[in-house]
Amino acid sequence: MLALQNLTKSYGTRTIFTGVTFTIADNDRIALLGPNGTGKTTLLDVIAGDADFESGEIIKSKNFTIGYLRQELSVGSDKSLISEVCSSDDRINSIRNRINEVTNELELITDTEKHIMLLSELGDLQHRYESLGAYDVDYEAKRILAGLGFKEDDYHKAVSSFSGGWIMRIELAKILLMDPDILLLDEPTNHLDLETQIWFEKYLQNYRGAVLLTSHDRAFLNRVVRRVIVIENTKARFYTGNYDAYMIAREAERETLESIARKQEEKIEKETRFIERFRYKATKAKQVQSREKMLAKMERVEVPRNTQKIHFRFPSPPKCSLDVMRLNDVRKAYGDNVVYSDLNLLIRRGYKAAIVGPNGAGKSTLLKILAGVLDFESGERTLGQNVSISYYAQHQLENLDANNTVVAELQKSGGVAIDNTAARTILGGFLFHGDDVLKQVRVLSGGEKARLALAKMLVTPTNFLLLDEPTNHLDISSREILSDALRSYEGTLCFVTHDRSIIRDIANVIIDVRNGNVTVYEEDYDSYLEHSSALIDAAEGVSAPKTVTPQINTRQKRAQIGQLRNAFYKQSTPVHDKIEKLEKEIGAYEAELKELEGDFEDTGKLGMEELMQKTKRHGELKKKIDELSDQWSEYSLEYDEMKSDFEKQLSELEN
Repeated sequence: MLALQNLTKSYGTRTIFTGVTFTIADNDRIALLGPNGTGKTTLLDVIAGDADFESGEIIKSKNFTIGYLRQELSVGSDKSLISEVCSSDDRINSIRNRINEVTNELELITDTEKHIMLLSELGDLQHRYESLGAYDVDYEAKRILAGLGFKEDDYHKAVSSFSGGWIMRIELAKILLMDPDILLLDEPTNHLDLETQIWFEKYLQNYRGAVLLTSHDRAFLNRVVRRVIVIENTKARFYTGNYDAYMIAREAERETLESIARKQEEKIEKETRFIERFRYKATKAKQVQSREKMLAKMERVEVPRNTQKIHFRFPSPPKCSLDVMRLNDVRKAYGDNVVYSDLNLLIRRGYKAAIVGPNGAGKSTLLKILAGVLDFESGERTLGQNVSISYYAQHQLENLDANNTVVAELQKSGGVAIDNTAARTILGGFLFHGDDVLKQVRVLSGGEKARLALAKMLVTPTNFLLLDEPTNHLDISSREILSDALRSYEGTLCFVTHDRSIIRDIANVIIDVRNGNVTVYEEDYDSYLEHSSALIDAAEGVSAPKTVTPQINTRQKRAQIGQLRNAFYKQSTPVHDKIEKLEKEIGAYEAELKELEGDFEDTGKLGMEELMQKTKRHGELKKKIDELSDQWSEYSLEYDEMKSDFEKQLSELEN
């Protein structure tokens, strides 16, 4: 269907990826993962034909079609929504235009033979038009738009009247309506609310073609994808299963590589010792040269960096009253658009509340009212005793001092003194390492600025946090770090996010916002889904792809590995001890031999009897060293065979 062979892409002297080879088949569901900046979007651009590549080949089936949802969207047109979406398929447009041309020619033509030819062409065109579903395009467009959250009232609005998040949905609707052979989706769940995400997941699960996507949403990846391709250090690595299956395989792979790397280092040390000991011994010269060549050719094993977790304990916030905040009879409107007419809400101490609901329902508005950054027309907002608030929104990134270094910006966080060592420790937890902390804020990426702003807020000892889309700009590792930080936070929390993994990890309360009403569910997110009638219909029939799990459970596997290691150590320790004892004896004799050979350099100082004794001892030492070296070689060979058998059994068990 579509194949990439040895694809290499560079920007100047920087290689983005090299030797990328894989095939995408019909009905594949593939996630393209990797740290920010590793080339995921670039690879999608290359496949879509938007970017060149230096070497390699892309092979496509005949008439292969691609639908590409980019992160950078074009400015909305003045066409109506329904017209814009229905006219998005170039194949249908081309055939429709030709049908009109042929129909006009038939009205004017008088030549019988040409008339017959045009009638035949018109029949073929109409057949192709029908096979593309063009006669049902209006119905299909409305079905997709409804799934993406548009209402009938929206169909005749100009595209340019919609906001950025809705423009992205329009672009997605246009691509889905095209029904291409492959969907290339770059962060498709950005700006989708939770209900729309559920619809979109089900759509992709039933999609007839292939899907290749990037996403930072773990829940979305788990429910949609069946293969994972990771771009890291310019290379592509391949895994079977969804995101959780990939993480299991990745961890097992990392443990295996750590074991192999450890054994490789031991082997290098052993061979180096042999080379140094026998470098100048003629009888061992051939072995020394052979081992030197082997070491020179040895490819060193690299262990991938493990996902990092927060280790810093955030300051305990001051105690506050049981009732953190109360809203009574609040009315909020934007002109004629009334968001809330009679809003009543109580936030209690200890809530970690996720605010959920459809886009446009008023989630961010509610959060801003709680934060005190948005006025309302009537009603009361009552703050509890000793409650202190920190509010995070995307504009917080603009409030960072561009001229400060990362460490200096953190140290100026209000309410707490942070010395340089503590600041570096905190920043390390947020993936700022080494000289990264000395970068100026002005050169940071969006994700780095978001991490810095979150770190600043979390080290300030307030007892009520309000977060508006804190995962924007964050990759999966950064989101996991945020999740760790919020789990360890001891205060009260209200947050808005489209990342269901964060909601599942953190929330103990769900605040559902829809149609101007607010309902509080004092339960976790999965329980809320079960009990919320508003989402049951949308969620019905949605199930996650089967996760690939190890054939042996983790506890059983660890027990077997432990038994295998114990047996190996019990069998090999006596041999290893003999090797170490021999090495010490050989070392002592070699030191004595070297001292004797130093004495021989000035034989004039030695009497005849002493010279004879030293000569005899020199011969005894050489003979003894040779004997012990032979024993050392035999025991080393025995130990290597034991170790090789152990490693083979361990590899079989781990795989």
